[in-house]
Amino acid sequence: MRNARPTSQALNRYPTWKYIILIIAIITLTLSALPTWYGEKPAVLLPHQSTFDIGALSRTLLDNNLTPLAIEQDSQGTQLIFEDEDQQAKAAALLNAVFSDDDSLTFGYVSVAPHWLQQLGFTPIKLGLDLRGGVQFLLKVDIETALFEQRDAIEDALRAELRAERITGVRFVPTGDELMLVNTSDKAREIVHRYLRQHHSGWTLERGSRALVVAPSDAFITQFTRDVIQQNLTTLRERIEELGITEALVQRQGEHHIRIELPGVQDPTQAKQVIGATASLAFYEVLAEETRFNRRNLILDDEQGNPIVLAPRPILTGDHIVNAQSGSDEMGRPEVNISLDSAGGRVMQSHSGTNIGKPMATVYREYHTNEDGSMALQERVISIATIQTQLGSQFRITGAGSRQDAQQLALLLRAGSLTAPITIVEERTIGASLGSENIRNGFSALALGLSLTLAFMACWYRRLGWVANAALLLNMVSLLGLIALLPGTVLTLPGIAGIVLTVGMAVDTNVLIFERIRDKLQSGRSYAQAIDLGFSSAFRTILDANLTSMITALVLFSIGSGPIKGFALTLGLGLVTSMFTGIFVSRAVINLLWGQDTRRDVRI
Repeated sequence: MRNARPTSQALNRYPTWKYIILIIAIITLTLSALPTWYGEKPAVLLPHQSTFDIGALSRTLLDNNLTPLAIEQDSQGTQLIFEDEDQQAKAAALLNAVFSDDDSLTFGYVSVAPHWLQQLGFTPIKLGLDLRGGVQFLLKVDIETALFEQRDAIEDALRAELRAERITGVRFVPTGDELMLVNTSDKAREIVHRYLRQHHSGWTLERGSRALVVAPSDAFITQFTRDVIQQNLTTLRERIEELGITEALVQRQGEHHIRIELPGVQDPTQAKQVIGATASLAFYEVLAEETRFNRRNLILDDEQGNPIVLAPRPILTGDHIVNAQSGSDEMGRPEVNISLDSAGGRVMQSHSGTNIGKPMATVYREYHTNEDGSMALQERVISIATIQTQLGSQFRITGAGSRQDAQQLALLLRAGSLTAPITIVEERTIGASLGSENIRNGFSALALGLSLTLAFMACWYRRLGWVANAALLLNMVSLLGLIALLPGTVLTLPGIAGIVLTVGMAVDTNVLIFERIRDKLQSGRSYAQAIDLGFSSAFRTILDANLTSMITALVLFSIGSGPIKGFALTLGLGLVTSMFTGIFVSRAVINLLWGQDTRRDVRI
């Protein structure tokens, strides 16, 4: 018996550092889950440049039967928090009518958790479109137009190359995505072949019966499509960030489509204008009127409808713009202050330095959809300025229209122009009430499943069942805290289904352990030995089962999209938290309560 006592004391003991880690993890995940419990409220954000007297603002709202829950001012601006979306929309309409158009309003949701939680950096779980309501757009990317633009750029470059070599008489005939060169000599063919090899290796040169044919290869078209879609995805994400819309989803769908989900957006008008816009700027040299009969020169109308003769190729395009801010000039007219990258700054500096006293035109370019569904480029001159001095990487332009037009143009230039034009082919609006109904239905299912599971565990496993129930509730808290803690994680309706499934998988962990403990007690082991052997023998089985499920969740997350990815995310995170609470937390509690119990007549 003297040997049995030290053995029993060695069983079911966690070192102190393990208890410390468990306590820290539980406290952190619980604090992270608390803001979700408090929830969020709709809000209207006035930007930081707007300076309002809070008292006057409150009186204006109260006079129109609008009572905000809170009005807060910080470095980001003035924030008006309301009870529901109806009051939010009415307040936004009122503020737009009362105050100047200079003040752009932003819709959003803000946490109503205590400030000390927010100061610690904890935020509520971000909700997806099906739970919060909002707008969904399906966009079609016009790859063909982008390919034609590259073909035209190659044509301009080949003309310049042949002109530099003093080769004349070559006629260019664009046909689809191909470019035919008629009346070519062997020297011209050599120049074209060398240029394509050095600058456009994806384009091939073939000798036809009467001409040379420059055409893109199949491999190039595939890679070009992939690159254009990816660049448009990046630009659209930046545009949405400029609008101040959070929790947006922008992803590729199919071969030529992009899907955008904007949770929480009640008024999609501004988002639709900015997302679908294909506006960009280009700067051209203005030529003399007598050169208008040159077929290569570009003739565009200015704001008054007067024709302006421009050089065939721009000095600089909007691709080199890295920043743009709207403002007002000395006369109070709207202007856009532009900053160029280093390459664009060098080009502008070189051109302006050698053309002082000459005019330069700013051209606004935008694609529109024709009645037949095709995309057409529309260009107009928005300003003509005489170069007074050598320009650098920063300058300003006027003539963009109203102040609101200048603000939107600056926004588009900051986010970048789209590599290929896009068309909004589908728009769906999901009301916030439908999202609330989805939340209620989803969590009602979760509550029902959880209640039945808790009742079964308490009745079947008695005191160990109560430990399992505590671990299961902690698992729910930990899972919600982990979802809120991870950046970029969004909870959707299929995600709630994943949480419901996690309940069953989490309790299954404890069922396996408790059945092993029961088997060891029936074989004559003491309670302490049964606990130790039950946990150790069940661990491998639990690990194998959760590992196979985790592999499935990872595969679904990597190749799925939308609802499938939301389900896989909560399933994977739920597996992690169920292992944490079902094995380690349960073991820690049982160790403290019954880990040293040497009785053999215990019944569970």
